[in-house]
Amino acid sequence: MKNDTRRSGVLLHISSLPGDYGCGSFGRSALAFIDLLSDCGFSLWQTLPFCLPDGFGSPYKTVSAFSTNPFFIDLPTLFEEGLLTREELDGARQKTPFAVEFDRLRTERLPLLARAASRADPSLRRAVNAYVDTHPRIAEYCEFAEHHLPPVPGCEDAVFFQRFCEYEFDRQWQSIRTYAKQKGVRIIGDIPIYVDGNSCDALLHPELFLPKEVAGCPPDNFSPDGQLWGNPIYNWDAMAKNGFSWWRDRVSFCFRFFDILRIDHFRAIEAYWSIPADAETAAEGRWVKGPGMPFVHALRSASGVGEIIAEDLGAYTPGLAAFMKQSQLPGMRLMQFGGYNGNPEDEHMPYNYPHRCVAYTGTHDNNTLLGWVYECTPELRRRFFDFCGYEGDDINAGCRAAIRTLFVSSAGTTILPFQDLLLYGKDTRMNTPGTAGGNWTYRATDTAVAAVDRAYFHKLNTVSARLLHG
Repeated sequence: MKNDTRRSGVLLHISSLPGDYGCGSFGRSALAFIDLLSDCGFSLWQTLPFCLPDGFGSPYKTVSAFSTNPFFIDLPTLFEEGLLTREELDGARQKTPFAVEFDRLRTERLPLLARAASRADPSLRRAVNAYVDTHPRIAEYCEFAEHHLPPVPGCEDAVFFQRFCEYEFDRQWQSIRTYAKQKGVRIIGDIPIYVDGNSCDALLHPELFLPKEVAGCPPDNFSPDGQLWGNPIYNWDAMAKNGFSWWRDRVSFCFRFFDILRIDHFRAIEAYWSIPADAETAAEGRWVKGPGMPFVHALRSASGVGEIIAEDLGAYTPGLAAFMKQSQLPGMRLMQFGGYNGNPEDEHMPYNYPHRCVAYTGTHDNNTLLGWVYECTPELRRRFFDFCGYEGDDINAGCRAAIRTLFVSSAGTTILPFQDLLLYGKDTRMNTPGTAGGNWTYRATDTAVAAVDRAYFHKLNTVSARLLHG
């Protein structure tokens, strides 16, 4: 993040974009959302990871760090290219309003995309294979998928089908990204720190992982037993011997899609919570030193001109603070994590935000701002509103004061979840950590996008010196 920059953006995953076909996609709704950002004076669009999600819809647990999500491929675009029929397009229309249709996507979308792939003419087949052949990690995943993912009904060439999805995803997204650049909007992507134990990466490259340890978080006030994630932990010593080549490939792959990259659970690079694989709870774990600055240098070498944001939330230690200072990477601050009790050392209080940070009302793992305020104790709500200069009791007005407080803070970058633009409640929350079902389904609507007060946010970006820097 440049030290002379003040800018702002909006967090909305691709799956949450409006649309008619079960999941947000790289179609007209993505272009309309970019128009919204530009009209409001925002210069950043933050998404969640682009990899294939797990069975619960989470993009933070995937079968490959080098996969992409085929559900984002825009069906009307395939129809216009002659790869789908009108009947097939109409049959894929949304049946459940205002939610991602994960069940239908898994049972119907992949066979539909397989039919589209089967109609590729020789020219398109050459283009597909040329793209994948120049990206060995993608090619490896496509071969892996043929043998380790459930077969797709009606798919006669599983490898080409996977290759087609990777190619079409890239082709459609690059068109969206080009439009964003023309509008002065840059894309912030997201990269999960860990991969799944049954992923292509873990199964084909076991030497890069420790077989008897898994990842998680230590006990805290919210989770007495800690969090047992179960992801395999990297063999950092083995990775360091080849210059972290797998990670450098991963970062380079992600920067094909993004201008800025947020690395989830970055605190594990300083120290990580290692849990025995046979442990019943995360409380049996221990802190282990991470790869540190050599890893950061490897990231910088792979990122080129791309920027990196370090998600440094979670268990605080003096070592983490020193490491973040040494890395010179911007960390994250959340308004919802502040105590608003006059603590001069509370890092999530806006008066402590450094310029080199990205500040949020909340992230995809938090309640919406309005939902959080509703659920606050009356005492915390009053302290919060007083801090934001609002003396009344109207919750909507208090939330607007909070957003203004965030924007006039010294944080170089501020991000609002899309739901907070409209002061939506907790029923639009994206994810509740620690729960398996009912997450990742939020969908915006065309009506919601149209309802955003463009003039208000343009003025807010103007008076806070964040207007569309690009």
